[in-house]
Amino acid sequence: MEPMIVIKNLWKSYQHTPVLKGIDLTVMPGQVIGYIGPNGAGKSTTVKILCGLLADFEGEVWVAGYNLRQQPLEVKKQIGFIPELADLYETLTPHEFLHFMAALYGMPAGLAEQRMQRMLAAFGLQDHIHQRMDTFSKGMRQKVLITSGLLHNPNIIIMDEPLSGLDANSVIIVKELISKLAAEGKTIFYCSHMMDVVEKVSDRIVLINDGQVVADGSFEQLKAQQGNQSLERIFANLTANSSLDQAATDLMDAFK
Repeated sequence: MEPMIVIKNLWKSYQHTPVLKGIDLTVMPGQVIGYIGPNGAGKSTTVKILCGLLADFEGEVWVAGYNLRQQPLEVKKQIGFIPELADLYETLTPHEFLHFMAALYGMPAGLAEQRMQRMLAAFGLQDHIHQRMDTFSKGMRQKVLITSGLLHNPNIIIMDEPLSGLDANSVIIVKELISKLAAEGKTIFYCSHMMDVVEKVSDRIVLINDGQVVADGSFEQLKAQQGNQSLERIFANLTANSSLDQAATDLMDAFK
C-alpha cells in the first residue's frame, strides 16, 4: 500500500523566521490524522502547503504519488479542503456556488446536481438550496463548505476546524462521516483545538510545537508514554511553557 501523503524535512519561514523546522510525516490510505498544536505551532502553514497555497518551502512533499512542486494541479485534484472560514460568494445560492465548485473540478453537471441535492438534504438544507447565502447562519455556511469540500469525492480530505458553528446533531453527523470515509480508504487530515473530538475521531495523533513534531502515535500510545492522561493534559504537558494553573491564577489576580 502506497502512502497518500509523504512530507520530508519540511521547512518554511516567514521573513527569515522559521515556522516549520524539519517536519517528517507519512500518512497511509484510510488513516485519520489528528494534527494538533498550539497557536503559532505551524498547523495552518502545513495545511496551506499541502493544499498548494504556499509554494516557497524547503523539503519535499508528495500527495497521492504526485510531487507537489512539479505537479501542483494534480495534487489539488486529489484534495478536498474544508476550512474553518472561507469566502462563499454569499450573494450566490448553495446551488449556484456548488455548481461553480463542481465546474472547477471538471465534474459533469448532472453528477454534481445529484450529489449536492443528496448531501444538502442530509444536512437539512434541502429547503434552502436556492436561498442566497448572505442570509445563512454560520452553521449553515459551514454545511455548504463541507459539501463543497467533498463534492468531487477526493481521496484526501483536509479539515481545519470543520465543526465550527455546527449544532450538536450536525457534529455527530460529521464525526460519523469521518469514520465512514476512512473505512472507504479516504485519508483524513484533521486539524482542531477540540481535543475531545480529536481523541474520538483520530486513529493517529501528531502533535507539533514550535514547528516540530513532539509526539506521534495513537491516543493509547500517547497515554502510555505520558502517564495515562487525557489528550488535553498530554497537549498541555508537551506544549505549555509554564504552569497552566498558575496562568489561570494570574488572570484571576488581575481582577483584584
